Amino acid sequence: MKKIALALSALLLLSGCGSSGTSSAEESFVAGNGATTYIAIKDRVAAPALSGMTLLGTEYSLPKGALAVVNVWASWCSPCRAEEPTLAALTKKYPEINFVGILTRDNPVNAEAFVRKYKSPYPTLIDDSVLIGFSKSLPANAIPTTLVLDKSGNVAGRISGVVTIASLSELIEKIVSE
Repeated sequence: MKKIALALSALLLLSGCGSSGTSSAEESFVAGNGATTYIAIKDRVAAPALSGMTLLGTEYSLPKGALAVVNVWASWCSPCRAEEPTLAALTKKYPEINFVGILTRDNPVNAEAFVRKYKSPYPTLIDDSVLIGFSKSLPANAIPTTLVLDKSGNVAGRISGVVTIASLSELIEKIVSE
């Protein structure tokens, strides 16, 4: 009986030493509800320059004058992981549109492993300070957030939360048809 009590005490002591595997970023993130916001052309604000080092170690710069879909994500975010196949499929549906990710509140090593495992077809910038540049238009108010930029480089719309093929296609096509 004494051995069992000692073993249980040791187990309880050791279980208190580790963390549950979460970080403060994971504990404090806000998930979106999938709401779509569209901005009229006259009310749009320029997006920040999207350039820098990617997860895979290459330099990236968003071309000027091109439509873009910008996805803010983290590898620990379950909704972000769930929407990756949708974003990958939409890169094939809209090859003329530039897709780019922005990693936020994440460990680049974990995110790189995720990108390689799922063969993400678009670059992801690792400097999330670029998100500050969206504060005057449609900030990334949740993880994930997906922004659509028009041909002038202005923020034209946002989906706050997980995108679906229907929701993002509808927003893209509305902006393409302008």
